[in-house]
Amino acid sequence: MMKSITMRYLLLSSGVISLFLFSPGAVLAGEKNVSMLASTCFGCHGIKGATQGPATPSIAGLTDEYLNLSMQDYKSDKRKSTVMNRIAKGYTDDEIKKISKYFSSQTFVSVKQSADTSLVAKGKELQKQYCDSCHEKDGALADGIGVLAGQPIPYLKYTIDDFQSGDREMERRKKQKMDQLVKDAGVDGFNAIIQYYGSR
Repeated sequence: MMKSITMRYLLLSSGVISLFLFSPGAVLAGEKNVSMLASTCFGCHGIKGATQGPATPSIAGLTDEYLNLSMQDYKSDKRKSTVMNRIAKGYTDDEIKKISKYFSSQTFVSVKQSADTSLVAKGKELQKQYCDSCHEKDGALADGIGVLAGQPIPYLKYTIDDFQSGDREMERRKKQKMDQLVKDAGVDGFNAIIQYYGSR
């Protein structure tokens, strides 16, 4: 009897997994291997890369170049993370390219969240002055740079912390802009910008 129940549970479990991996919504251009690769990211980054938060970024709609470079940086430990370094090492370069191409073909979806409305207007002004030369269209442009507008607010905070602590490398021009922002508006300036991006 116990053996029968166990077997039924195993069959049901494998059926659910198969249904998830090979459902029509998951099959990508008829390539089941790409479907399986991409679906492994859904647990953290949301279905088709549209995160439900609270601290994991949406990766849908980012350029495949940016996604590929990010994964390679995780894989080589150039970019620090909590788990992505270990995850990235499990994929070949070809698999990373396929995953990147899949998510770049999806539509970016902003996270539904509450922002501090008392800081949004100030954040909009500051981002125009200090961020918009790289993060164009108020942080919504994905061309070669990650999208900031509509990302989870905790994720944006952690990312800023990583840059400021030196855990994540900044190019020279970006560092100059961020240093100037701190000098002119202090840490509160970053928080205002984060609230603005989070509100979009």
